Amino acid sequence: MAYNPNKELKKYYGIAEVAEQFGVAESLLRYWEKEFPNIKPRKSNRGVRQYTKEDIEEVRLVYNLLKVRGMKIAAAKQVLNKNRKAASDTSEIINRLQSVLGELREINRELGEL
Repeated sequence: MAYNPNKELKKYYGIAEVAEQFGVAESLLRYWEKEFPNIKPRKSNRGVRQYTKEDIEEVRLVYNLLKVRGMKIAAAKQVLNKNRKAASDTSEIINRLQSVLGELREINRELGEL
């Protein structure tokens, strides 16, 4: 079997990992679950939340609307209800731009060390 670099190493992520990824509190993620029904991580028998990649993408969409674009919860819900696809596309563009910005900062830092 050939090595697949795109294969996910983990199927589920804990709430602490997801909270750290976005720089938010675990309690905020639990609150968002109540406010946004599309965020619905699986819960183990012990009640431990297990986020899939799809769940994390839903969190990313909400995060971009609330934290990056500065919307109120009601406005974010309205955007998601009216045009989820456009909101998702915008979120993806923001993520790509942030990734490029990070790479450019790293290149700049490395050039500064020369």
